[in-house]
Amino acid sequence: MLRSLFPFLRWRSRINRESFQHDLIAGLTGAIVVLPQGVAFATIAGMPPEYGLYAGIVPAIVAALFGSSWHLVSGPTTAASVVLFSTLSPYALPGSEEYVKLALTLTLMVGIFQLVLGMLRLGAVVDFISHTVVVGFISGAAILIMLSQVQHFLGLDISGGGHLYQILVRLAQNIGKVNPYDLTVGLTALLAGIASLRWFPRIPYMLVSMIAGGILAYLLNLILGQGSTGIESVGALPAGLPPLSRPGISFEVIQKLAPAAAAITLLALTEAVTIGRSLALRSGQNLDSNQEFVGQGLSNVAAGFFSGYVATGSFNRSAVNYEAGARTPLAAVFAGLFLMVCVVLVAPLTAYLPNAVMASVLFLVAWKLIDVPRIARIIRASRMEAVVLVLTISTALFVGLEFAILLGVVFGLLLYVMDTSRPRMFSRVPDVNQPDRGFVTDPNLDECPQLKILRVDGSLYFGSTHYVERMLRIYRQREPRQTHLLLICSGVNEIDVSGAEFLALEAQRRTAEGGGLYLYRIKADALVILRRGSYMQDIGEDHQFQKKHHAIATIFPKLNHSFCKICERRIFRECATIPGPEDKD
Repeated sequence: MLRSLFPFLRWRSRINRESFQHDLIAGLTGAIVVLPQGVAFATIAGMPPEYGLYAGIVPAIVAALFGSSWHLVSGPTTAASVVLFSTLSPYALPGSEEYVKLALTLTLMVGIFQLVLGMLRLGAVVDFISHTVVVGFISGAAILIMLSQVQHFLGLDISGGGHLYQILVRLAQNIGKVNPYDLTVGLTALLAGIASLRWFPRIPYMLVSMIAGGILAYLLNLILGQGSTGIESVGALPAGLPPLSRPGISFEVIQKLAPAAAAITLLALTEAVTIGRSLALRSGQNLDSNQEFVGQGLSNVAAGFFSGYVATGSFNRSAVNYEAGARTPLAAVFAGLFLMVCVVLVAPLTAYLPNAVMASVLFLVAWKLIDVPRIARIIRASRMEAVVLVLTISTALFVGLEFAILLGVVFGLLLYVMDTSRPRMFSRVPDVNQPDRGFVTDPNLDECPQLKILRVDGSLYFGSTHYVERMLRIYRQREPRQTHLLLICSGVNEIDVSGAEFLALEAQRRTAEGGGLYLYRIKADALVILRRGSYMQDIGEDHQFQKKHHAIATIFPKLNHSFCKICERRIFRECATIPGPEDKD
C-alpha cells in the first residue's frame, strides 16, 4: 500500500554512494540544459519567460517522485508549449495576466485528467495514438512555431491569434516594417546555432546561439544606442523561487478549455510514456504506464499552483539525463533543485537576450522537430498512413493543434476499423501435383465444382461480417453449384456474436440449398463463443475439423456423385473412387 501511494519507496534501495554521485552530476547537467530551453519554450507558449523555468522545478520534482521511470525528466516541451499558445491566443493576449491565468487553469485540468486516467488504470489509452499521428502533429506544430517567431526575427509587432491564416495575413500587412538590426542579430544567432550543431554537437547549440546573438546586440546598442537599433530584449527575469499561483476556475472557462485539455492530456501522456518506454528498454526497467500517468498528473496539478504550465516528459533532457549516468529519479530531483539556484543567479542576464535571438533558437528547435526521413518512409510505405499524416498536419495548421491530436486518433481508429472490416480471403485448392495434395492458392489449378474452400484472415466481428457475406455472395454467383463451403479459420483470431450469427445463418442457407458450411482449424476461443451461444447446433458439431483429411473425408460423401461421374477435374484423392467419364467403354 505504501509503495502504491509513495512509488519513490520502490527505488529507494537503489540509492547508494555511487548512484548518489552519478545522480548529482546528471542533475547538474540537466539544470544547465533546461535553462535556455525553459526560456525558449515559455516564449513559444506565449508565457512570461520565467514560467518556463518554473515549469522545470516543482513539476519535474513531483513527476520524478511519483512516476515510474528511473530516467524520465519532465518539464516544458515544444509540443505542449505550441498547443498552449494555439489554444489560448484567441482568448487572451499572450503574456497578459488573463492569458497566464487561463494557462494555469488549463494546466490544472490536464493534471486532473491525467491523474484520473492513471487511477482508473487506463495506461493503455496512449496505444491508440499511432506514430503517424504523432509525427504529423509535431510537424504541424513545428511549422506553426517557425511562423509565430518570424515577427520577432524581423523585428515586427504583429501579436494576435496563433492560427496559420492569422499569422500569414498579419505578416503580409507589416512586411515593409522590418527592423534590419533585429534581422542581423537573428541571422547571426541562427548561423551560430547551425555551426554549433554541425561542428560542435556536444556544446548546447541553444547557448551558443544565445551568446553569439546577445553579444552582437549588446555591441550594436552600445555603439548606436538602443533607441536607434530598436532591438527589444526578453527582459530580466525575477530572481526568486516559483511563487504560489491560483488558477481561475469557473464553469465557463472549464467548458471553453475542455477540448484542448483533453488533447494536451493525450499528447503529454504519449510523449511521457513513449520516452519512458524507450529509456526503460535501454536500462532494463519495467515501466508502469499507469503509475507514470499518476506522476504526470500530480506534476501538472503542482504546476498549476506553483507558477508553471503544462509539463510532460522531455526527450532531450531525459536522454541527457540517461547519458550523464543517472541511476535513479533522484537525478531529476537534483536537476529541479539546481535549477532553483540557477534562476536566482542567472535570471538578471536575460535582460541582454534579444527577442530576435530567441526567434532564431526556436527556428532551430522547430526544424529539428520535423522528421523528414520518417515522413518520407510513411509516404512510401502506406497510402492510407500518408493520408492520416496529411490530415493531421492540415488540421494542426488550419483548424488548431488542440484538435489535431484528437482528429488524428479518430483517423487512426478509422483506418484500423477499415482494415479489420475487410478480412483477407483466399480461394484454396488441393495441389494435385503434390503427394499430400496440400491446400494452395493457385488460380491455375482447378476447383471442385461443388465445394468451395476459402481461407479467411481476420476477425469475424460486427464490422467485417457484411464484407465477408458480400464476398460469399459473389463466389456463389460465379459458381452456383458450390453449395458446400469449407472455411479455413486458422487466421480468424476472434469471433463476436455478430460473427457467430453470420456463420449460423450461412450454415442454414447452405443446408437449405442441399450443401453445408464446414469449419477447418477454428481456434479454441472462437469455438467457445459458438458453443456458448448454441450456434454450433446450426452449423453442426460434426462440421468442424482440425485435420484436413478428416474434413475432406466427411464432406466428400455429401457431394452429388452423379455430377462427380461426369467431372473430369479429379481434385481430391476420393474422386478416384467415383467412376468418371474416362472410365466408360
